[in-house]
Amino acid sequence: MNRAQPSRRQVVGAGVGAVAAALTGCTAGSGPQRRLRLATGPPGGPYNAFGEALARAVAASGPGTRIAPVSTAASVDNLRKLEDGTVDLALAMADAAEDAVLGREPFARPVPVTALARVYVNYTHLLVPSDGPVRSVEQLAGRTVAAGAAGSGVRVVAGRVLRAAGVGTDAADAAGARERELGLADSVSALRAGTVDALFWSGGVPTPALSELTRERPVRFLPLDGHVDALRARHGPVYMAVTLPSGAYGLTEPVGTIGVGNYLLARPDLPAGAVRDVLRVVFDRWRDLLREVTAGARLEPRFAISTGAVSLHPGAVSYYRSVYG
Repeated sequence: MNRAQPSRRQVVGAGVGAVAAALTGCTAGSGPQRRLRLATGPPGGPYNAFGEALARAVAASGPGTRIAPVSTAASVDNLRKLEDGTVDLALAMADAAEDAVLGREPFARPVPVTALARVYVNYTHLLVPSDGPVRSVEQLAGRTVAAGAAGSGVRVVAGRVLRAAGVGTDAADAAGARERELGLADSVSALRAGTVDALFWSGGVPTPALSELTRERPVRFLPLDGHVDALRARHGPVYMAVTLPSGAYGLTEPVGTIGVGNYLLARPDLPAGAVRDVLRVVFDRWRDLLREVTAGARLEPRFAISTGAVSLHPGAVSYYRSVYG
């Protein structure tokens, strides 16, 4: 606790003491001092699972801070909620977060957000029926694709992959894929029913809904790593080459694909003490938190602080320096 006092004075000196007072206004014995609203994702999704797990872990850590998860459409929706002040914390994919801070489409102007940590990496999945003719993204021209829900990070990366392959919705005539805005559950149902020809998803490995689908019917995971360079050239280094490992989803060999980090974000005016409280729990309980969303992942400081164009919150900087030097 002694480490927290200098950073709190620094934050007050920076002019955000009024916000700190608003968040810590409960009197002793009247309940939690801070209640932080965390924008997650749709019920049943990985962001929602992470948020619920974090809320439980923070509650178990003792009095002082509580987290209230808020169900949303995910990344883009979450960033808009941070901008309008309806939430204090949010989860978002790195590409959407960088678009927000740089004021790039779909954001009309730069959004003031800061990062607490990069918490794990999403793997981009592109599934087609294994008995169908499609073996590459380019062969989705003129076909119907479940491309993620409106306001989700999946929708961002799916559209960019299709455009990089020359089959985005802006392609001329029949050269473009027909993109449908569907969340994960509806995407799985549509692929199962044959009303879409392919399904995009961005999440941890394995994603339970996709594991269930692969047990029900044969599917093919299309390689996407060949598009990483084009995405990085146009959108920056938020995209990386990763591999769906052999054994996941019954795969007999690895499949190269696209990785995108997930950031835990905050409003810049969130008090430093609240940020340190949350990060302390994140690093104490990361095994439990990541177990909810992706297998075999680790959370290490050098990974967590890699948040690209999204600056770390001053409270996060204080936390990392105090704990890791």
